[in-house]
Order: sequence, then C-alpha cells, then structure tokens
Amino acid sequence: MLEKLENLNLINPVVVLNDFFLDRVIKIPNLNQLYNQILEKSKLGGSIRGISQTDLKGGNATNVAFALARLGCPVSLITIADKAGTYMIKETFSGFSNVSLFIIDGKPGRTTSLEFNNAGNVVNIMISDLGDNENFGPEKLGMKEQAILQSADAVIVTNWASNKKGTELSQFAFSMSKSSLHFLDPADIQTRPEEFKDALAKLAGYLDSLCINENECNILLMQMGLDTISGEKENRKLVLELAKRASISIDLHTSMGSYWSNGKEVEFVKSFPVEPKFVTGAGDVWDAANLLGYLANLDSKERLEFANGTASLYVGNSQGIPPTKDQVLSFIRANTH
Repeated sequence: MLEKLENLNLINPVVVLNDFFLDRVIKIPNLNQLYNQILEKSKLGGSIRGISQTDLKGGNATNVAFALARLGCPVSLITIADKAGTYMIKETFSGFSNVSLFIIDGKPGRTTSLEFNNAGNVVNIMISDLGDNENFGPEKLGMKEQAILQSADAVIVTNWASNKKGTELSQFAFSMSKSSLHFLDPADIQTRPEEFKDALAKLAGYLDSLCINENECNILLMQMGLDTISGEKENRKLVLELAKRASISIDLHTSMGSYWSNGKEVEFVKSFPVEPKFVTGAGDVWDAANLLGYLANLDSKERLEFANGTASLYVGNSQGIPPTKDQVLSFIRANTH
C-alpha cells in the first residue's frame, strides 16, 4: 500500500460537486446546563458566555476538495458562493497549486454545528440554511465546468440530500465524464429516503462507489427491507446484501471501522483508536482518502485502512485540519504490525 501511495503521481483532477457552506462550530460542554440557561434567558433575553465557537469553510464538497488537496491530489471544485463566500473559498485554497476553483455566483449555505458529548462520544447536530445549494442542477454547469468534467480522473457528487436536483446533477456530471471513476456521498437522507432509493436505481449504472455513514446505511437498509447494522459479523452480511440489491459497490464508514462490498465480496477494517477532538467533517475526510485509494489502485483492505488512518488523524486534531499523505503513511506505519 505505502509504495503505491508514495509513487502516486496524478495529473488529471478529481472534480468535486457542489456544496459550499459557511460553518460555525459551537462546542457545548454540558447540554443540559445550556438548555436550562436558554430557558432562563428566554424570559428576558441576555447573553450566555463561555461557549467556544469557530467559523470555518464548510459543505461536503468543499471539505472533500480541501482534504484531497491536503493529500496532494489535483482537485477541481465546482460550487456556489456570494462575494464573502468566494473570498473565503479562495483564501482556503490559496496555498495549493493543484486546485482549480469554479465558483458560480449565488447564495451559499450556512450551517451551525453543535458539538457535545453523549456517553463518551462526540456527537454533532447541524442546523442548516441550504441557500442555492438546494437547487443546483445541470443548468448551473457552463462550458468551463463541462470541460473540466470531461478531463477528470474521478468525479464525486456530495450532499445529494440537500439538493432537490441532486439526481439530475449526478446523471449529467457522470455522463460528461464517462472514463472517470464516479462516487456519490448523499449525506443525511432521512427526509428523502424513498426518493433516494429511486435515485440509486437511476444512478447504479454510473457509480463506482456509494459512500455512506452508519446513519445513512441504516436508512437505506430499512428501505431495502433489511435489518439495521449492529455487530461486525452481521454488518458484513448486511453490507454484502445491500450492495447486491442496489447493484452498487458500498463504502461504509462507522466509528468502529469501515466496510466495503461489491455484492460478491465484503471487507472490514477496524478504526484506529483515537481520542476524538473534532468530528465535524470527518466523513468528508474519509471520503477523500477512500477516493485517493481507488485512484492508487489499492486493494479494498488497504484502501479502507488508509481512509481510516486519515480520518483518525483528522478527528484527533483539535484544529480540524486534514492530514497530508505523508502524515497518514507515517501514522499507519507506526500503528500497524
């Protein structure tokens, strides 16, 4: 694995679509205490102080693109933003010579992410204003965007769940890049489960991988009439059956580890032990590393291990900065036998 990644020299970009959000992460040390403070302050108004807050660039596509760039991969990000958002995006990617930006004028999304501790696990709840990400269809893509799609080594469409035109955008982007690898990360499909199941039937012929987390997997399993995931042995069977019924390879990441199946074979790799310090965007970082593993022609076990290692370094960093490829390789060398 290490040699393939060390010697990887990509020329053509990975194209990432399409969402950009202005994010604010609020870390809540005690949820019950904050709730009581809000109830008290709601009577007369006033301030609740001492709550840590951080403003970040956000959106699944933007996060995936940034993580790919940190891993040394050439990236083309197609997204939407206003003047303030455009400035933030350009500033975020200013240190990378391997990134090209295609920013369409419009209203960005805005998300407030509440991070708190739940029985020892860091959990985040996101409150979102979708902006123009909600109606980002093929009509947004001009000649420049279509040309970069045609030259891509891989294309990933993210946050289908927030985009009412997500299926049409995916079909168009994948059909414009017929020789590329195609990935879809739908994000939280809880409000559109049946529609997503129908969308998968339309997109199955295009996709090389459906990238999902535990919650999204459970929703899709229920739509397929299957049990929800529990232990490793049961999960292997469920992921295998899900990939078979959907006719799509599944890449599933959970807190305990990651699974892959193409409907015939299944693989599982445990997560690296890490104390979580920053969880918002961890799935996007995992996606980026998983995608790079595909481009490096890693086998499924190696690819999942690389993605797990990348995500572990990210969640263990309180600054929320994705690692570089060399940092991940050093981490895996130090933590595997």
